[in-house]
Amino acid sequence: MNTGTPVPDSYYERIDEHRYKPTAHAGGAWDPDELHFSPLGGLVVHAIERQVAAQRPGEGLVMARVSYDILGRLALDECEIRVDVVRAGRTIELVEAVVLVADRPVVRARAWFLAAVDTSAVAGGTGELLTPPEELTPWEMSALWPGGYIASLDVRPLAPPRPGRTTAWVSTRHALVAGEPSSPLASYLALVDTANGIAVRQPPTAWIYPNVDLTVHLHRQPEGDWTGLDTTVAFGPTGQGLTSTVLHDVHGPVGHALQILTVRPAPPVERAQAPQPATGSASQAVSGSRGRSGLDRLKSAARASTSGSSATDAAKPRNRVEQYSPTGTPRPSCRPAAPTGRCGCAG
Repeated sequence: MNTGTPVPDSYYERIDEHRYKPTAHAGGAWDPDELHFSPLGGLVVHAIERQVAAQRPGEGLVMARVSYDILGRLALDECEIRVDVVRAGRTIELVEAVVLVADRPVVRARAWFLAAVDTSAVAGGTGELLTPPEELTPWEMSALWPGGYIASLDVRPLAPPRPGRTTAWVSTRHALVAGEPSSPLASYLALVDTANGIAVRQPPTAWIYPNVDLTVHLHRQPEGDWTGLDTTVAFGPTGQGLTSTVLHDVHGPVGHALQILTVRPAPPVERAQAPQPATGSASQAVSGSRGRSGLDRLKSAARASTSGSSATDAAKPRNRVEQYSPTGTPRPSCRPAAPTGRCGCAG
């Protein structure tokens, strides 16, 4: 409901030292009451960096790995982030953060900090540059998918995405937290979880494939306003999938991201009701088979069917973005109505 209150140009607002309130820009496409995980991932790093800087100023450590385990549904509600040092050290340090919503842990993250040393004389083996985003055509992702997070993005594919394979730049004009600066790393990581949605292998009306984690390894600290995602999605034969991404900034590769997926058919009731894509543009196919009401039905059916569960090649760069095929339509990063009975985001 539109209350007439202006929405801040940020994904979160600070409540106090450890609590944050999401804005409409953090909302996902599957459920208006849930978060997209991507900005929350950046917020966790923001909170970790603030506490590390306050406790150990000028130490010269840089974050080289961060891993997130998504433990439960991410309600579009205020959250608390608690940060603790697991293993202190002058050259190597391990930090843990736990995100709580309504006093319940929903995300657990761990970050390794390593000493910053000048190794420029031996640097190499990282890969080639992507086509600069300024030379590419923006794709209005919000024309195909609703949700505050998707609407906030500037997405620029290097070539028309194919099922399981996409390379794209992602950026946003929104701050991570209203009224306070965030580091280039936190801002960069706030967009990485989009990877699981830009190269979908199957329509989510027929299959569901939420990622239950995200792990990022970095050999260089990212710079600039763009997050480059060179993404491949694979489905195995026994219900597991893997989204693998080479991460870039405008200067080249910076690391890798991995997301494990739980893959299974969508509930039969929804599959039977979902219209089949017909000839025509991808936009027409998506609006016919995966509209707002269809997504809500899928979510409800998946939860109903699993109530009581305890478990929580490279495309040649082109400057013109063509219509996506109905079977290869990219989808925002999301944890749809997972058969485990939990949903990690609404994207």
